[in-house]
Amino acid sequence: MDAHGADGLPSRRSFQSGLSWRTILAKRENFRAAFAGFDFRGVANFDDNDIERLLADEGIVRYRGKIEAVINNAHRTFEVVQEEGSFAAFIWLYEPAKDDALPQMRSKSPASETLSKDLRKLGFKFVGPTTVYAFMQAMGFINDHAEVCWMRKDVGTARNTLRTPT
Repeated sequence: MDAHGADGLPSRRSFQSGLSWRTILAKRENFRAAFAGFDFRGVANFDDNDIERLLADEGIVRYRGKIEAVINNAHRTFEVVQEEGSFAAFIWLYEPAKDDALPQMRSKSPASETLSKDLRKLGFKFVGPTTVYAFMQAMGFINDHAEVCWMRKDVGTARNTLRTPT
């Protein structure tokens, strides 16, 4: 995780909307290469030529609306960074209560609904509460692994050692 989030912005999560995680994960490195290593600063500089390049890239999901949304979201992320100092500092304002993550019981939460609503107010696209919930899982906000899952403890330990941005 970098100072801006799990991979800079919720780009892969936006593409996943309506598709299986397996599909997106299989294309992860293609997405990384296509979208400037998930660096929002690079993506914010994309232009119409980049959109056409991405639409021709068979290694990613070629949906114009989602491609344009990722570029838009990079611009919005840049604005948040200018206002808040970092995207992470903004996102961590929405850290959910501990009881907001029942093990594997839902795909959204009150915290993801609030963050989704606020991101949309800021002009972000394809950031519904389910997509935001997945982003929050990747960020370490939500550890909804079942109590018997071997990952629950590892995720909990990682979360407890994480220094949150200010």
